Amino acid sequence: MFNSNNVDNELSKINQKSVTVTLHSETDTQALAERLAKLPLSGSVWLAGDLGAGKTTLTRYWLQALGHVGAVKSPTYTLVEPYSIQHSDGTVKLVYHADLYRLQDPEELSFIGFDEYLDEPDALVIIEWASRADSYLPPPTLFIDIIQGKNIQGDIIQSDNGQVNKEIRQVELRLSKVGQAHGLDLSTLKA
Repeated sequence: MFNSNNVDNELSKINQKSVTVTLHSETDTQALAERLAKLPLSGSVWLAGDLGAGKTTLTRYWLQALGHVGAVKSPTYTLVEPYSIQHSDGTVKLVYHADLYRLQDPEELSFIGFDEYLDEPDALVIIEWASRADSYLPPPTLFIDIIQGKNIQGDIIQSDNGQVNKEIRQVELRLSKVGQAHGLDLSTLKA
């Protein structure tokens, strides 16, 4: 059962530049995505985590919280899925969801015009597996690291029966120097 205090309690451990959140359920993931959608983010956000850690699930909920209606396709095979989200005030938020897991060479990004996504004013580019092209990509605004079954320190999280609890995820959100220069403050994620 979802306890809204789970996310709220973890968010109380915030400082301005980073926050660590424990997600106990998919509902907690959705709640985090809704809070992320309230941040005035543009530029790129790098999502890191093992396969199955929840990067695409977080992005799906984030896009929905930003106002996207309809299916959210995984960009695993297409590399990038574009979203043009119409707001009630008539403004449009461009969001690009990229998955670089299958990228063989960072130079491939120039062949598909990836720079154009990054150069789009006020666009948000959410990039899974950005580490595959970190030498090519400009610095992100925000890093999001998702760790499944372990805490940030690497300790295994066990359920009551002593088994590894893979449902629990620790999420570390860190502003880069770019994000700090934009005046972003992760403490605004507090409920």
